[in-house]
Amino acid sequence: MLAEGQPVDQLTLRAFQRDGYVVVRGMCDASLVEEIRNVAAAHLNPLVGPAEFEAEVGYPGAPAGMDAPGGHTPRRLLHAYARHQAFRAWATGPSVRQHLAALFGGAGVVLSQAHHNCVMTKHPGYSSVTRWHQDIRYWSFDRPELISVWLALGQETETNGALKVVPGSHVMDIDRGRLDRDLFLRSELPANESLLEQAVTVELRAGDVVFFGCRTLHAAGKNLTDEIKLSFVTTYHAADNRPIPDTRSAQYPGVGL
Repeated sequence: MLAEGQPVDQLTLRAFQRDGYVVVRGMCDASLVEEIRNVAAAHLNPLVGPAEFEAEVGYPGAPAGMDAPGGHTPRRLLHAYARHQAFRAWATGPSVRQHLAALFGGAGVVLSQAHHNCVMTKHPGYSSVTRWHQDIRYWSFDRPELISVWLALGQETETNGALKVVPGSHVMDIDRGRLDRDLFLRSELPANESLLEQAVTVELRAGDVVFFGCRTLHAAGKNLTDEIKLSFVTTYHAADNRPIPDTRSAQYPGVGL
C-alpha cells in the first residue's frame, strides 16, 4: 500500500504488477470527496436515473423482484461521468491521470464510459453479495489490460461490504471448469477454497483509492450496518488498447485523459 502523498515509484509499480491492486491513502481531497458524495446522495433521493437495481442483478441477498420488499433499492447510479462536473473533475483529474500513466507504462490513458462509470451503493437491509469474479469476463478489448479506480466516499469495512481481492490472481490461469456459467468462481471447489484463503479485505477511509486490474479476482459482502456505503468507480485502458467493435465495450465513446 502507498503511504499518503507518496508519489508513484518503482516499488508501487512492482507491487501493482505483483498483487494486481494497490491502495493510495488520502489520494482524493476531502472537499472533492464531500462534493461527490453530496451529488450522489442528491441523485439517490429522489432517484435520478439511469440506475441499476439490486433486484435486477439477482445476486445472493438481493430482493426477489422489483415488486418485492426492497425491490427498488439502487445498486449503482450509472453514467456518472455525464452526471456532474464533480465526477468529471475526479475521473479525469491530474492525480488519476498521473497514477494511471505510470501503471500503464507511460501510455496514453482513456476513460471507458461503457464499464463501471458509476457510483456503487450498498444500502442497509437490501444490499447483495457480489461473488468472486474477474471484470474482464464481460469486457471486450484487444488486450485484457484495464485498470479500475475505486474511490471510497466514506469508510469501507468488512461490516459494510468492503472490496475483497485475491493478491496475485491477475496472473493466474484459472481453468474454465473452476467457474460457473456466469463466470463467477465456484467457491465450493477445493482448488478454489484454497485460493480464497489468500483473500484480503481492502478497508478504506473516505478519500482512499484502490487501483485494481481487470483480471484481479474480487468480491464484496453485504452491508450489515444502518448507513449507505458509497463508492465512485471508473475504468480505464491504454489509448492503443481499443474496444472490440459491436460489443458492449464499444457502446459509448471513451474519454481521453
